Amino acid sequence: MLQNHAGTVRAILVAFFILLIGCGGGSASPVPGPTPKQQSWTLVWSDDFNGPNGSSPDASKWVFDIGGGGWGNNELETYTSRTQNAYLQDGVLVIQALKEDFTGPDGIARQYTSARLKTQGRFAQTYGRFEARLKLPSGQGLWPAFWMLGADIGEVGWPQCGEIDIMENIGREPSIAHGTIHGPGYSGAEGIGSAYTLPGGARFADDFHVFAVEWETDAIRFYVDDHLYATRTPAETSTRCTGLNG
Repeated sequence: MLQNHAGTVRAILVAFFILLIGCGGGSASPVPGPTPKQQSWTLVWSDDFNGPNGSSPDASKWVFDIGGGGWGNNELETYTSRTQNAYLQDGVLVIQALKEDFTGPDGIARQYTSARLKTQGRFAQTYGRFEARLKLPSGQGLWPAFWMLGADIGEVGWPQCGEIDIMENIGREPSIAHGTIHGPGYSGAEGIGSAYTLPGGARFADDFHVFAVEWETDAIRFYVDDHLYATRTPAETSTRCTGLNG
C-alpha cells in the first residue's frame, strides 16, 4: 500500500479476533527510514464505544464479517454479529471467542465462535495516523489482529488491494506484536514485517497498549505506545513488485 502501486489507495479498518489451527511466523529486522515528521494530526474518525453496556457496536461505523469458511487461514471459528461475541462494556468493545457448537447461516458447523468487525462501506482513508488502544488475549491458537485493507479489495482482490497489519499477535507469544505490509510480490509469508517485544517479560494481556501506524507517501511507521519500532519505505516494495507503475 505504498506509492509504487498504481492509482489511489484507500484503506478500511478491520478489527478482529481469530482462532487458528496453527500459529507460525517470523519477523524481519527494522529498516531505517525517514525521520518522523513533527506534526499534529486532525481527528477525522473515532469510536470510544460508549454505548449502553451489552449493546452492539455502532452500526453507522462498523459492519460484521459473518461465516465459518476458514477465511483463507483454516480458522476454526464462525464469525457472528451476536452480542455474545461482540458487545460494549464500560466504554470498551469486548470481542469474545467462545467454545460452543454453532452452525451459522452458511450451514457450516463449528465448535468456536468469535467476531470480526470492519469499517467497509462506513469509513476509508488514504494516509494518516491509525491507532487503537487494545488489551490482547493470550493462549495457544489465538491470533488477535488490528489491520487495514485496500478499499478496492472487492474489485482487485488480495493482495493487489494491499494490506497494512497494524498489530498481529500470536497467542503463544504473549509479549510480541507484529507489524507487516502485504501487496503483490510481498504477501503472506513474504510480507514485509517487524516485531516489537514488551520489555521485562510483560504480556500484552496484562494491560492496554496503543498500537499505531503513521502512513504517508514516503513511509509507513509502526508504533507500540510511544515506541517507533519499524519504518517501511516504497523502495522496499519496489524491489518485489513487477508489472506496476512506479
